[in-house]
Formats: sequence, C-alpha cells, structure tokens
Amino acid sequence: MKKPVVVFVVGPTASGKTELAAKLAKHFDSAVISADSMQIYKCMHIASAAPDEEEMYGVPHKLFEFLPYGEAYTVADYAQAARSEVDKLLSAGKTPVVAGGTGLYINALADNISFLPAKTDCVLRERLEAEFDRSGGETMLKKLAEIDKATADKLSVSDRRRIIRALEIYYTSGFTKSEQDARSKDSPPYFYPIIIGLNYLNRKTLYDKINVRVDKMIEKGLITEARQAFEKNIKTGAAQAIGHKEFFGHFRGEQSQAEAIDALKRATRRYAKRQLTWFNRDMRINWIYRDEAEDAFAQALKIIETEEKRNV
Repeated sequence: MKKPVVVFVVGPTASGKTELAAKLAKHFDSAVISADSMQIYKCMHIASAAPDEEEMYGVPHKLFEFLPYGEAYTVADYAQAARSEVDKLLSAGKTPVVAGGTGLYINALADNISFLPAKTDCVLRERLEAEFDRSGGETMLKKLAEIDKATADKLSVSDRRRIIRALEIYYTSGFTKSEQDARSKDSPPYFYPIIIGLNYLNRKTLYDKINVRVDKMIEKGLITEARQAFEKNIKTGAAQAIGHKEFFGHFRGEQSQAEAIDALKRATRRYAKRQLTWFNRDMRINWIYRDEAEDAFAQALKIIETEEKRNV
C-alpha cells in the first residue's frame, strides 16, 4: 500500500517558502506546519518573518508563535508536536504541508527520528558550564572523548553548548549522545516525504533579497520589537536567535543603528549559507531555482505528481 504523503517546503531564508507552502496547503485544502525555530516564538513576528494574515492564504498555520520568548525548545519537543499535527491532518484525509528552514526540525520529522528521554538538569548544567569556563574547551572536549569519542570527534573546542549538552545527556540518561543518535533512526517514516527546495542559482540574488527583507523589517518596526525583547533581559530561547540580538549592542550604546542593521544583514546571509550547506546534503530534495522558474507553484505541483508515482 502507498504511504500517505507529507509535502515539505525547505530552503534558505528569503527564498519564498512561506508563500509557496501556503499556496500548496490551499490547493490541498490542508494546513501549513512550521519547521522554523524562530517562528515558534511569540514576540518575534517581524524578526522571524512570520506570515501576516494575507500571506496565509486563508489556510491554518500550526506551530506558529505559541512559545514564550525565553522558553527553551528542543528538536525532540518539535518532533513530538509536529508529528501530532501531521497525524491530525492525515487522519482527516488531508496532505500536510511542512515549511521551514531549520534543518534539524525538517530531518527529525521527515526521517521519523525518535528521541530517548534526556532530562535537562539545571544544577548539572550550571556545574558543567562553570567547569567549561574554568578548564576550557580543550579539557572538556577530552573529557567528552573519554565517554563518547564518536560525538567528540565531530566537535571543536569552541563548541561550548554542544560539548556541555553531550556531557549532560550522558550524566542524566546513562546513554551517550552517539548511542542516542543511532537508536533514534530505528523506525522508518510512516509517511512518504516529498521535499521541495527553493533556492537561487545566483547566490548574489539571494543575498540581495535578504538585504531587502531586512530593510522591510526595519520599516515594519523591527527595532521597536527588538528593544522590547532587550528590555526583558532574557538570555535564553528566542534571545539567542538571529533578529533581535544584533541590536542589543546598539541599545547599550556600543554601536550605531546602521552598524546593527549591517550586522543583522551579515548574520542572516551567513545563516542562509549554513542552511544551504545542510540541505544540499539531502539528495531527496527537488530543487526549484527562483531565478529561472516562471511559476514555482506550478513546478511544485509537477514535482509532487512525479514523486507520488514513486510512492510504492
């Protein structure tokens, strides 16, 4: 029997994922499920480029702007919530459309990755952070290598957060991170993922669109939104995301507004490059290049039709 289909729309920021996903969801009389680690947060509507009502094309959008600004949210949390939304739509006979540029989220859902329980121990986390600051990255990476060489070999001495998290996983669960990663892929997906990627053949075109998008965000009130976040004095959750933190130095009087805007454009371009590096590794992605495609929506429908024939 054929598996039910789930359509994914992925790609770098400013590539047009939001519009295409909404059009596809409308076509299928379905809903869009976000796979964006910024759009899950409240108070980041402008910074995350979350769709306005007219950009939603009248279709429901799930996992958008539901989480308090400073709350932590793991990929395991996302996978559980997204699978629940996918199951609801499939049960109703609808084709879910998942859209976003967070590669970890996309893979967790598309590959049906399961996550073994690993608690967050705040006391342990603080102790490991203090030890890292005291001993340095080289010492802590060696400590991790004695426990989990496979994970340590993938990290550098500057990967403070990942080193600490890998140690925390081991101390709280008894399993190494590499063991968890291996076990997480035991079950194949229960649906057939059709993954459509949006990009530009000319990288400069993408970067120009990013710069224009940031300028439009400024016009919409991004600086006011960022200042409100700054005044919350929160250091976790969305405060670590691109979009607000680039202005914090400006609010402290350390740089001009123009310098902060340039920093945001530069950080966003670098983020887009990292997104493409991630997605280019996935050979399942059917790419649509916006600088040569006259109608991305029509091309996406053709891709879906072709892929559905392979769903056997």
